[in-house]
Amino acid sequence: MKQERKLNEKIKLGILISLVKGFFHIEKHLLKIKNINYPKEQVIFSMWHCDQCLVYGIEDKSKFYALISASNDGEIIAKAAQCLNIQSVRGSTKRRGVAASLELIEKLKEGNSAAIMVDGPRGPKGKVKDGIINISKISRVPIVPVVWESRDKTFYQFNTWDKFKVPIGPCKAVALYGEPIYIPEELTKEEIKNWCNTIEEEMNRLQELLKEKYNDYLSSKK
Repeated sequence: MKQERKLNEKIKLGILISLVKGFFHIEKHLLKIKNINYPKEQVIFSMWHCDQCLVYGIEDKSKFYALISASNDGEIIAKAAQCLNIQSVRGSTKRRGVAASLELIEKLKEGNSAAIMVDGPRGPKGKVKDGIINISKISRVPIVPVVWESRDKTFYQFNTWDKFKVPIGPCKAVALYGEPIYIPEELTKEEIKNWCNTIEEEMNRLQELLKEKYNDYLSSKK
């Protein structure tokens, strides 16, 4: 009975992965993202968990890795991301946390950029965890906060803990990137906490700025 249940769960997961992969493949032709202040250097993108679909806008996906949870939900996202030619490192605070961090640091040292969902995988929403600070200070790669926005009706928000946002159908969006934040090599626990607060405040500031200037950014020629 237990083996049968596991088999059924595996089949359901496989079907769901196929559906989401198909959706991502179609949506990449329908979504238009305007990047504002996109970084030209190697960076670690700091994203909210609800903004995972922001990876559609990454300009050089051949040298990019996303840190994705080792859960079943993460498996779905990781497989779907392959449709965008995005590679992933699997792990979170509770599952493969240390191994995933070391693997991502290695990818960064090879010259790749990365994205970390800083309040994931379980929240609390909008609170930056210290993983990105530790990875940045060890790898010596700066952090760039990024947020996005769309006023189109096809930009759907789910009623999940993170208010997950996903474009469904033709959609125009704007992604706003902050300036690189360089983390010192030597930090106390209190200083790490302060850097988490700094990134959190910057992401909130960028979100407010994007809401205020959304139309200007969307119509700009940059």
